[in-house]
Amino acid sequence: MGMRVSQHASGVEVEVYEGVESVLLPCEISADVSRSSTAAVWSHKELIVPTVHVRLHSGDEFERQNNRYTDRTSMRADALQTGDLSLTLRNPTVSDSGTYTCTTRRFGQDQTKIHVQLKVTEPPPAWTKVLPGVLVPVVLLAAGFGVFMYYRYKIMKSRKDYPLEIVEVTQEEKSVLLPFKFTEDLPQDVRVEWKHRNKKVHEYQSNQNQPLLQDQDHRDRTEMNEDPLRAKDLSLTLKDPQLSDHGGYTCTVYNKGGDILLHKVVSLNMTVPEVQMVETVKGVQSVVLPFKAEVRNPEDVTVEWKHKDKKVHEYQRGRNQSHIQGRSEMKTEQINTGDLSLTLKDLQLTDSGVYTCTVCNKDGHMLLQKVVTLSVRDYQAGVVEVTQGQKSVLMPFKITDELPPEVKVQWRLTHPEDKMVLLYDSSQKQPLSQDQVYGGRTEMPDNALKNKDLSLTLKDLQLTDSGVYTCTVCNKDGLMLLQKSVTLSVRVPEEQVKGKVKESVVLPFKAEVSNPEDVTVEWKHKDKKVHEYQRGRNQSHIQGRSEMKKEQINTGDLSLTLKDLQPTDSGVYTCTVCNKDEDILLQKVFSLRVKESLRDRFFMVQQEGSTGQ
Repeated sequence: MGMRVSQHASGVEVEVYEGVESVLLPCEISADVSRSSTAAVWSHKELIVPTVHVRLHSGDEFERQNNRYTDRTSMRADALQTGDLSLTLRNPTVSDSGTYTCTTRRFGQDQTKIHVQLKVTEPPPAWTKVLPGVLVPVVLLAAGFGVFMYYRYKIMKSRKDYPLEIVEVTQEEKSVLLPFKFTEDLPQDVRVEWKHRNKKVHEYQSNQNQPLLQDQDHRDRTEMNEDPLRAKDLSLTLKDPQLSDHGGYTCTVYNKGGDILLHKVVSLNMTVPEVQMVETVKGVQSVVLPFKAEVRNPEDVTVEWKHKDKKVHEYQRGRNQSHIQGRSEMKTEQINTGDLSLTLKDLQLTDSGVYTCTVCNKDGHMLLQKVVTLSVRDYQAGVVEVTQGQKSVLMPFKITDELPPEVKVQWRLTHPEDKMVLLYDSSQKQPLSQDQVYGGRTEMPDNALKNKDLSLTLKDLQLTDSGVYTCTVCNKDGLMLLQKSVTLSVRVPEEQVKGKVKESVVLPFKAEVSNPEDVTVEWKHKDKKVHEYQRGRNQSHIQGRSEMKKEQINTGDLSLTLKDLQPTDSGVYTCTVCNKDEDILLQKVFSLRVKESLRDRFFMVQQEGSTGQ
């Protein structure tokens, strides 16, 4: 069988034998949809690092690709133009089996998804392929060959194949167990053989392990139970797992005549640790991309740091070489202690991106790998303060750098919640999207890129507009070029009211309230409840010293009367009005100062403002 493709309600199924040169995972969509997409992504959800292949309009992007698919995947050069997003996977193995998903995205939003089930199996024994050719001589050698076929049938019937198991482990683990527990009673003279890529990993025979028969790469790294036949447990422990260990492991049990009794395949998925993020600012002297690991025989390894598939730094046999004009550094004495970190000097904005460190042994086999994402920001955060009532506010972002002609400028509210404020695409005349809260309230300057002014104007200010706004500039492939944060503080106008009282004071709050029978009015003092009105019921939380009148509330008077004033009543008071769904409708803040003199008690009420949403 070369390849078999079938269509089911749940998706497409592809079956192929291990050992074929390549397999095609089909995915075709409308050309109109693919042309409007910014990326096509193939993924395998069963992996910790699920990305298999990414195709952009500018070409393939391998920065996020799982290392097990390196140099094994490809797509058509015109995939996004034609809609043929099929993926070619070279040298498929049993461990590649699983569900693959082809997703098209537009500016980070999923558009289409197609699932493909790939099943890679071991090819049948060679004797079954030639069996039809030898049936003709059966006529001539009926007696002798009949005995042979009966014997072979008995052996094949006695062979048991256990189902495939998948084991996933990160390179930081000290060991991993490849499980194989069986139920059959086996003779004591069997031979147990574990293999990986046709290399002998471990052998057990004559009631003992045979370390001299195993492959050099696995010497002193494998272990089985002391008495696996009695325990009925042929599981193999693999120590110091390395990236080159990934793939299918086959355990086969032979009798003394060389016939197979038991057979099992375990797929080991080796993954690297999650991507680490490092952030810094342009102009600082240096930054460290961290990578610490246990390295066996450090004098024999090669350490290579890459940035966007270009060499940054290389260490080999005690010698360091910087590929970016001396701006990178590794220290030999640190490498000998397992510190493979890279120091980058004289940082530039173009240094942003994904960095990959790969460690190989003297035979070129990959041992370790780590991915670090570096973000170099150019502009420091700013603070803008404005008083409520002003028509608009400007959040400034003037740049000095030359930007490419095709960029996307994204302003977002990033704290206390996340909202899209404005997305500007240099190839579009109008903003692409924004949260409805900001509809018609935002504006960027004309010819923003030409004038190097990415400032944002926010109109019709509200107290709820306060927060942290972040502007991010990315190129057409989504790589961040610039970023700046601005903290906006919207304050209420100040108003002072003075007067005298002997026993009480009114904190005035008049507003139009629709459906007053459904609202909740809550007065707080320093985050502690003072008074609450809900569905016609009043409740004082300070022993009856607060008062609101229902008939006043129905006319829009939400004022609070405080009785028997005390110096401890001084402070900030907040009145919040919510609807029955607990959405905030109105809010007002007061600052109350209670002073005592020898003759009378005076008070000053400083009204700090209100807001309506």
